[in-house]
Amino acid sequence: MTDECLSRPAPSQHRFLWPVMATLLIFSWSSGFIGIRYVSQEASVMLVLFWRTLVSGLILLPFALAIDPRPRLRAIAGQMLFGVMSVFLYLGGFALAIEQRVPTGLVALISDLLPLAIAALSQPVLGERLSARQWLGTAIAVTGVLIVSIDSLSFGAAPVWAYGVTVGSMLVFAFASVLHKRQRMGHMPVHQSLCIHTLTASVLFGICATMQGDLAPPLTRGFAIGITWLVLVATFAAYSIYYTSLRLFPVAQVSAAIYLSPPVTMLWAWALFSEPLTTAMFAGLAVTLVGVWLTSRS
Repeated sequence: MTDECLSRPAPSQHRFLWPVMATLLIFSWSSGFIGIRYVSQEASVMLVLFWRTLVSGLILLPFALAIDPRPRLRAIAGQMLFGVMSVFLYLGGFALAIEQRVPTGLVALISDLLPLAIAALSQPVLGERLSARQWLGTAIAVTGVLIVSIDSLSFGAAPVWAYGVTVGSMLVFAFASVLHKRQRMGHMPVHQSLCIHTLTASVLFGICATMQGDLAPPLTRGFAIGITWLVLVATFAAYSIYYTSLRLFPVAQVSAAIYLSPPVTMLWAWALFSEPLTTAMFAGLAVTLVGVWLTSRS
C-alpha cells in the first residue's frame, strides 16, 4: 500500500461510516489492555498469553495455508524474528506491567507512543530526518507520559521496574519495526504474517508458562471469557477494523482515533477495576495528545 493511497481524502460515500468505524476501532484497540487486566486475575500473564496466541494462530493457520501462495522459508524466518520482538517481547512486556498493577490507562498511553518512537528511530537507522516540529512534538508527548507516570508512582501499587518494562517493550517494537522496514522484506498478507507471529510467540510464552507451572488452562468461566475476548475482539476485530479503516480513510485520521484509546482505557479500568483517576492523569494525557498532534499532522 502506497503512502498516496493511505493519505488520500476519505470518499464522500464513507463520510457517515467513519463515526461507526472510529468507535469500533477505539473500543477494540483499548479492549486488549482491559482483557489482559481482567484475565490476569484468573492466571499468570504468561499462561494467558500462551493460550491467546496459540488459539489465534491455530484459527489463522488454515487460512494462511489455503489462501495466497505459501511464503518462502526466508520470509517465514524473518516474520518469526519479527514475531519474537513484536508479540513476545512487546505484548509480553505490557501484559507483565499490567499484572504488576501499572495503571492500565498508562500502559495504553505508552503503547500508543509507538509511532513517535518509530519516527525517532528512523533517523539513526534509516537516515530519515525529522523536522524541528516533529522533535518538539515528540518531546512534548514524552513530557505528558512522564506527568502521568510520576502521578501513578504515588499510588505505590506497582514496582518501579514494571514502568521500565512498559517503556522498554514499546521501544523494542519500534526498533523491530524500523529494522523490518530497512530489510525491505517481501509483502506477506496480514493473515499469514499474523499467524506466524502468534504461533512463534505461543512457543515462547508456553516455555515461560511451563517454568511457572503447567500449560493447563484454569477451568473457570472468567478465564474462558477473557481468552475469547482477547482472541476475537482484541486480536481479530482490532486488526480487521484497523486495516479496513486504513483502506477507507486517511492514515492521520485513523491514527487520531487510536490516540483516543488511552482515555477510554482509563475509564474502563476505573469502572471495572476501581483504578484511580486523577487530574494529573488527564493533564498528562492532554499534553501527550498535543505532542502527538504536532508530530503526526501533515
